[in-house]
Amino acid sequence: MKAMILAAGKGTRVQPITYTIPKPLIPILQKPVMEFLLELLRQHGFDEIMVNVSHLAHEIESYFRDGQRFGVQIGYSFEGRIEENGQLVGEAVGSAGGMRRIQDFSPFFDDTFVVLCGDALIDLDLTAAVKWHKEKGAIATVVMKSVPLEEVSSYGVVVTDETGRIKAFQEKPSVKEALSTNINTGIYIFEPEVLDYIPSDQEYDIGGQLFPKLVEMNAPFYGIPMDFQWVDIGKVPDYWRAIRSVLLGEVKNVEIPGQEVAPGIYTGLNVAVNWDKVDITGPVYIGGMTRIEDGAKIVGPTMIGPNCWLCNGSRVENSVIFEYSRLGPGVRLVDKLVFGRYCVDKTGATIDVQAAALDWLITDARQVMPSQLTAERQAIADLLDNEVS
Repeated sequence: MKAMILAAGKGTRVQPITYTIPKPLIPILQKPVMEFLLELLRQHGFDEIMVNVSHLAHEIESYFRDGQRFGVQIGYSFEGRIEENGQLVGEAVGSAGGMRRIQDFSPFFDDTFVVLCGDALIDLDLTAAVKWHKEKGAIATVVMKSVPLEEVSSYGVVVTDETGRIKAFQEKPSVKEALSTNINTGIYIFEPEVLDYIPSDQEYDIGGQLFPKLVEMNAPFYGIPMDFQWVDIGKVPDYWRAIRSVLLGEVKNVEIPGQEVAPGIYTGLNVAVNWDKVDITGPVYIGGMTRIEDGAKIVGPTMIGPNCWLCNGSRVENSVIFEYSRLGPGVRLVDKLVFGRYCVDKTGATIDVQAAALDWLITDARQVMPSQLTAERQAIADLLDNEVS
């Protein structure tokens, strides 16, 4: 069976991570979120998968290639252009426009197919959803999830009648205005005929344009409410909460990698640490080849990526630190995300530590620090003295 993963967006709400990492490659404890989607699709018999790419397309294609090692076949539809200097410039054509572009190239969608956004962890029973869609005789089905009434203002709300037929959408309504607590999860089931309602060669959106047209035409368009786990990472605070949920064991289909060296403490390979001289309270994941100096304190849920360096007296609590990050002596991080030269709090507020002249606190672990440089120079001088004498 066939499926499509939407992966062409710039991920502006997940910056600064998406400056260098496309959203589908954002790691959930060292594993890209899109890899979890491929596993889910394969489990339910979807083994021919098209992916539309644009922003940092080469990163996605280089990681997943043709899908062989994931047990599926993958094809890519690049949305953009190549300039005279050979640089690729992404120009996304919208979620529906991406579907149409693939079909116009060569008719790929020839039977019922599913479309997933590439930025969420889900454990949905796709087989049951597709069966319901077919029984309804739907041309399109939105998989919905119910949320508490006080949370509806963060989502697109789907309004259906008693048969499940979609009557309207509300984009982030207030609690008082919300006509439903069922939200659009970005998981869709389509029949090929739906493509007839999408114009060619223009930007066109599934939620903003295609769905209102289907409602207006009174097409057989349904919403199915399902009880499943859905962890969205559409924004930086969402990502921070997703990592926290995984470490706390709240996400069923994600296991903490590495070796459990103590209750709730997991490590990758060759972590340099004297366990008797640090204070670590789980759940904590520490990536391979990370150095933790004496006197450091880590309080979970916290993820520290590979090849990091926590200097003496540093404290990390309820935070996410990406690879090759060095925390200086005495640095205290609480509820923070560290990505390269950026430090982000759990609300999404970002500090560029280099621009703020704070890179003596947080810097690249591969960079030689002045104190190290002095020690290395002294060692060379001592060696020369010994040779001369």
